[in-house]
Amino acid sequence: MKLEGIHHITLITGDAPRDVDFYTRVLGLRLVKKTVNQDDPTVYHLFYADEKGSAGADITFFEYPGARPGRAGAGMVHRITWRVGSTEALDFWEERLRAEDVSGLEREDGRLRFEDPEGMGLELAVVETEDEPLVAEHPEIPSELALQGFDSVRAYASSPEASRRFLEEGLAFEPRGETTWEARGQERDGLYVYDPPPAERGLQGAGTVHHVAWASPMADHEEWRRRAAEAGAAPTPVIDRFYFRSIYFREPSGVLFEIATLGPGFATDEPAEHLGERLSLPPDFEHLRERLEPVLTPLPNPREAWTRH
Repeated sequence: MKLEGIHHITLITGDAPRDVDFYTRVLGLRLVKKTVNQDDPTVYHLFYADEKGSAGADITFFEYPGARPGRAGAGMVHRITWRVGSTEALDFWEERLRAEDVSGLEREDGRLRFEDPEGMGLELAVVETEDEPLVAEHPEIPSELALQGFDSVRAYASSPEASRRFLEEGLAFEPRGETTWEARGQERDGLYVYDPPPAERGLQGAGTVHHVAWASPMADHEEWRRRAAEAGAAPTPVIDRFYFRSIYFREPSGVLFEIATLGPGFATDEPAEHLGERLSLPPDFEHLRERLEPVLTPLPNPREAWTRH
């Protein structure tokens, strides 16, 4: 029984319109679901991914308007890496991001590092893999140069060894060095890497990762909950998020993990060709629509401009 790599990564933003512009227009991802945080439905939960809204490509955001900037510290993820297919892709992205005056741009050894508008560390890496490339359509970005799904997340940990037994025995991650582990399933993989933390204490806020979700086939989900508990975590009960089912717990180094199921998926309540165009509310939240729509930040459909040309 293995996890199928990274399912999604969820962050916090203080500015949803800017967030939508950066992740859809600049990075070329598709807004595949505009919904609410089910633990606080007055807050957006926005999902950007490939064209199909696939697990393995989903970067998601809770919007707390005007949230104070955060900073990554021990027990927090500080960098997210996507795969790209070639050095030519890195050339393309270096030029595109430079033209957008993106902060923190740095290239070395087949990798391009930069920051999103709120300071989150991002990276593109040329990775040889047999995993299916998870690509979104964008009029300015050729598909062979586009982002292809997640490769890894990097977290700060004072003592990575403290997490070894939990990751290897509890979650069946495979060691790939002293501070790197791989979650490899039948279809996809994802890497989890530790780096030494900065001296400053971490602060959850805009531009920081809230949690990392790992992908599980539906049939294995309850068993993963049992294994996490036996390895020493305190997992939540299984929570039905309508688009997938979830359990949450902290791993020993402090990072909040989720194990999310592969399905039912985002086309459950809207056609695949119109994902993300309207506010989607799971059935248990539909009665709140008239109250929520006026308080959520107005957002454009980022693809409307395409259809006007």
